[in-house]
Amino acid sequence: MARWFVYLEKRPPHFDRWTYWEKFDYFAVFWGVPIIGLSGLVLWAPSFFSSFLPGWALNVAMIIHGEEALLATGFIFAFHFFHNLARPESFPIDSVIFTGKMPLKRFQEERPQEYARIVEEGRLEAILTTPPSIISRALAETFGLLAFVIGTALTVAIFWSLLTH
Repeated sequence: MARWFVYLEKRPPHFDRWTYWEKFDYFAVFWGVPIIGLSGLVLWAPSFFSSFLPGWALNVAMIIHGEEALLATGFIFAFHFFHNLARPESFPIDSVIFTGKMPLKRFQEERPQEYARIVEEGRLEAILTTPPSIISRALAETFGLLAFVIGTALTVAIFWSLLTH
């Protein structure tokens, strides 16, 4: 993948059902939720937690909570949006998340190993479906672009606040 990113490969690498960036997105939730949840719980009930934790633990919880929130927001709006919205294959918006449908040609190109496995198993006809309606696609693209613009503005604001404070 690194060779493809720097134009040393003409074709992107082949992936099966999940790409490495999708796996990383899913894994990030299992890291972030407990961290932000536990630190938030400490901040939510400081009297209870300070009855058995030292006072500095509240300060640490505040730092951890804020940093994890910043990391999650920055990651989601920078890396996640890039991989799912701004890649050339899906630009300007990838409506698959909202419609649940992907064109067969794109499926063959993006997931050749999964496509070959499904064909080999004889399940292709069972998973084929009609394309999304024009209205559902327009709604998906409008919502997705709005989320992308808001996310980009928030990411810029995050980095601006980091640089100016």
